[in-house]
Amino acid sequence: MKPIDYLRIWLACARYSVVRTMMFRFDFIMWSLVEFFWMAVNILLVAVIYNHTDSIAGWSKYEMLLLVGSSMLVQRFIMGFVWTNLFEMARNIRTGHFDFFLAQPGNPLVMVSTRKLDLDGLVNAVVAVAVIVYALRQLAIVPSLAGVSLYALMIFCGVIIHYSVLLITVSLTFWLGAAQGIEGSYFTLMEFSRLPRQAFKGLTHVIFVWLIPAVVVSNVPADTLIHGFNPLNVLWIVSIALIWLSFAMWVFNRGLRRYASASS
Repeated sequence: MKPIDYLRIWLACARYSVVRTMMFRFDFIMWSLVEFFWMAVNILLVAVIYNHTDSIAGWSKYEMLLLVGSSMLVQRFIMGFVWTNLFEMARNIRTGHFDFFLAQPGNPLVMVSTRKLDLDGLVNAVVAVAVIVYALRQLAIVPSLAGVSLYALMIFCGVIIHYSVLLITVSLTFWLGAAQGIEGSYFTLMEFSRLPRQAFKGLTHVIFVWLIPAVVVSNVPADTLIHGFNPLNVLWIVSIALIWLSFAMWVFNRGLRRYASASS
């Protein structure tokens, strides 16, 4: 299939998701409010902590708010674009319904990752952007168009890293037959993305900054807005995104070889 064919399929799926969401407006509003309140708690936590201190690991109050907003933006994109798809992938692998994606003419990974949208997650991405803009105004930072573009690239790399970690986690279902507990551990792990990387020392720095890039996905974009362009940071996050995506695709393809379809 050509890229334009994948785009047409995705647009059709997105339209279906919007129509289906509007059929259940109350659920959409409730889940949007749940996610909004979760984001509000994180922001209030920053305010409470900074009532008792001026700096955490060298980050001021509004720098930390910018970091938290960047973390929330990445997570909202993940929840909006791929979380439901990958969660259902694990269930379909267990039941044998994954045959549906294998029978389609497109790449199975692309088809399974882009079938649905969660509008409640995407709606709250606007809230995350508002938090980022507010933090920038309080810091008196006015990024240039190039700076905004670079920040968007880094957020995209953060989404790719999140997606890769989640895909690896869910792909373990090919071997384990279930991934409910493992999926929950993904959220616990990615909670570290709201913390400054300077706060990690010793072994934790090696694990959460270098081995498992839970901290990189938000720290590098926020640092870029605060301190400006750093070629090493750009190279770092782009390289990590490519490495993790390649590894995730390898794990997924290896898992396909072990898949026992409904007809097996």
